[in-house]
Amino acid sequence: MRHARRRVVRRVTRLAAVGGLLLGGAMVTNAVASEPPAPSIGVPFTAPPATGEGTDLVSRLGNSRTAGSWVDKAGRPVVAVTDDKAAAEVKRAGAQAKMVEHSMSDLKSAAATLRSAPRVSGTSWAMDYKSNQVVVRGDSTVSSSDWSRMTKVAEGIGSFVRMERSEGTFTTRVNGAQPILSTAGRCSAGFNVTDGESDFILTAGHCGPDGSVWFADDRGRDQVGTSLKGSFPGDDYSLVKYDGGRAGKGADVVAVGDGKGVRITGVADAEVGQKIFRSGSTSGLREGEVTALNATVNYPEGTVTGLIETNVCAEPGDSGGPMFADGVALGVTSGGSGDCRAGGTTFFQPVTKALTELGVKLIVAKSSGGTGAAPAPSASQGAASPGSSAPITGTDVSTLLSRLTDPRNVGPGMLVIGGSLVALVATRWIRAEQDRKAYRQYYSATWG
Repeated sequence: MRHARRRVVRRVTRLAAVGGLLLGGAMVTNAVASEPPAPSIGVPFTAPPATGEGTDLVSRLGNSRTAGSWVDKAGRPVVAVTDDKAAAEVKRAGAQAKMVEHSMSDLKSAAATLRSAPRVSGTSWAMDYKSNQVVVRGDSTVSSSDWSRMTKVAEGIGSFVRMERSEGTFTTRVNGAQPILSTAGRCSAGFNVTDGESDFILTAGHCGPDGSVWFADDRGRDQVGTSLKGSFPGDDYSLVKYDGGRAGKGADVVAVGDGKGVRITGVADAEVGQKIFRSGSTSGLREGEVTALNATVNYPEGTVTGLIETNVCAEPGDSGGPMFADGVALGVTSGGSGDCRAGGTTFFQPVTKALTELGVKLIVAKSSGGTGAAPAPSASQGAASPGSSAPITGTDVSTLLSRLTDPRNVGPGMLVIGGSLVALVATRWIRAEQDRKAYRQYYSATWG
């Protein structure tokens, strides 16, 4: 009778353990199946692409006969020219010509004079090709005496220098929260780049000095990489070397928020009038237009030159985030004034110069049939935050493991499975011990 009861108890225990395994497996399967659908990847908006034709014409005709170029609302190139012969050449090339009084040489000379004047923090200037002027702006921190002194410098240059006061302050866009963090504050990752041996994040130089360690969380547990080869002030770019040396799958994608990403297919110089998009970890995806090139900004930390000026907004934490048009990388966020409620001016470090100075290449999507912009419909963005370079993954082993180890999704199921396995092992061990005891008792009685 006693042995029969033991057999019944063991059988019930084994059945309960097996049932627990089945129940836990069902819970895990349900948790994995209930994961939200993979985010979509693609260009979220369509912007008329810049052709570069106007820039080529300016380069061919020279600074004394032209004064910059831009694209109109329809995406057609317009070139500012100073003589009829240059206008005729522009028209023969299929572009529009606009006659102006001051050449690019005049505009550059004016900018050089402003740069040689005593530095005033909170000011900026840029070449406005459309108005054929150099526009000088002063934010709310510029005193009346400093503004008066700069106005006198501008008057000495000529009437084509325009003075404007602006609201807000010109600041770099760093603060102290997430998603990529160091002791210097929070920034946004820009584009993934490589030197052929290691992969890096291209971001803003003011985000942190060389040696700054970056994390993807505010507790310092998920280390991303370390800053090196930065330039600020003067320029505003730096590299963050990935700890593992590789950016991983989908290094050609940048996140734009709301579960969407954009594949980066190339790199180019921005053009005035070009419609652009900017993504950042604070304000997400925003759109605007390039308003000027070769901008100079006198931040409190120092002067940065050669920037792209735009009317797109940005906020603290957006620094270093990507600026692009139709998947083509153009710049990384440097700083500006205003915010995304009232609007403002934002400046970007051109990607082309940063790549040249750093000796790296942009990681871009492989072109299919020459278009380069068509995303794979089955790709998912992964868990990248807005403004960061987002690795794309399918439901592979690593993704499944991350889900199985996430207590928010499958913790209860894993506990049930674990408990059931313990019960099975314990049952087997108890049975083995009982068999060994009975074996010893049997032979003891036989030989005794």
